[in-house]
Amino acid sequence: MKDKKGLLSQALAIQDELVQDRRYLHEHPELSFQEFETSAFVEKRLTSLGYSVKSGLAKTGLTADIGKGKGSCVAIRADLDALPIEEPSDRSYRSKNHGVMHACGHDAHIACALGAAKLLAADVKESVDHYGGRLRLLMQPAEESADDEGISGAPRMLEAGALDGVSNIIGMHVDSGLAVGKLGIAPGPVMASADQFVVTIEGKGGHGAFPEKCIDAVVIAAHVIQAIQTIVSRRIPAQEPAVITIGSIESSSTRCNIISDSVILRGTARSLNPIIRNKIREEIKNTCVLIEAMGGTYNLYFEKGYPVTVNDPGITNIMREAAIDLIGEENVITLEAKLWAEDFSYYQELIPGCFIFVGVGQTDVPRIHHSANFDIDENSLYLGTAVLAETAKRLLHHLASAG
Repeated sequence: MKDKKGLLSQALAIQDELVQDRRYLHEHPELSFQEFETSAFVEKRLTSLGYSVKSGLAKTGLTADIGKGKGSCVAIRADLDALPIEEPSDRSYRSKNHGVMHACGHDAHIACALGAAKLLAADVKESVDHYGGRLRLLMQPAEESADDEGISGAPRMLEAGALDGVSNIIGMHVDSGLAVGKLGIAPGPVMASADQFVVTIEGKGGHGAFPEKCIDAVVIAAHVIQAIQTIVSRRIPAQEPAVITIGSIESSSTRCNIISDSVILRGTARSLNPIIRNKIREEIKNTCVLIEAMGGTYNLYFEKGYPVTVNDPGITNIMREAAIDLIGEENVITLEAKLWAEDFSYYQELIPGCFIFVGVGQTDVPRIHHSANFDIDENSLYLGTAVLAETAKRLLHHLASAG
């Protein structure tokens, strides 16, 4: 194998290109399953690098392969979509698409994946063909949202055969809570399952001066919210990470003197353990019985979201060693699991994979993911690129030596 820091210096040499790509993508964000321009940009770049591209997968996704070997295949995945957020900043590279913003860092993920693709294409003789393997770039739409059937980009890419023949898969996410130059990695569960629920409460409306003649859906909703918030604190073991959030309350009344006849609650439930995931669902069902006890009726809709993101120990060890050799052990952090969620988890249910976090934290003000002030320190881009490329090479070596 070549100098272990070779790919790091190569990635640093294309840092300006990585920044340029990231800023172009930041200026042209597109929502889930609408990433047509983003996909075209990616396809043009990968084709020019010599990759064989299959486009139009899951509507706007694509795969790009390099290497003539029929043996093992390693995939690098990046997500293409942005969020429905208006960017208020005065940055020169602010979004040009009204009401759409790369507020989670997918623009950086694409830039790093394209950078890794460039480095590996230049070194294809050693890293791919020499070992009879192949490299696949898996560029996925709609990580942030789902289609009309409630299905996100990863399952749709699986339906399109994007993982066919792939042995291992790796991916990354920028992390604004982690300092630049640091990389977070851990085996086992690293991100939560994420389910959604909607509780529609029906009461009996009327005049605010005569509550005794009504069944106040707002009062019922208040009790239900409080009860739901005790599920984690009183029904789930303290050592099990879990969270339930009611993110939206909609009342049929918008006036102070009208008692609502209906309220809609929308929430999310997240955990790192499939058993706890199912228990939370049952406890929410049990809590809703309170509505009937207070004289109302209800409908509970529960939608299972992304599974737990679980890093394979063997792949994680290879990726950790690659990162340590590139940036030093002191910069590779064993990260605690997050209650974020990622549909990368669907790939890991089928093949071994590892998902890492690249520090992009800025020192001026906190840059919160999924907020209008989100941004990254772009000095992280070459690091994400180098770690993806070096890990892909080592996985191909490992798979080849394993026979």
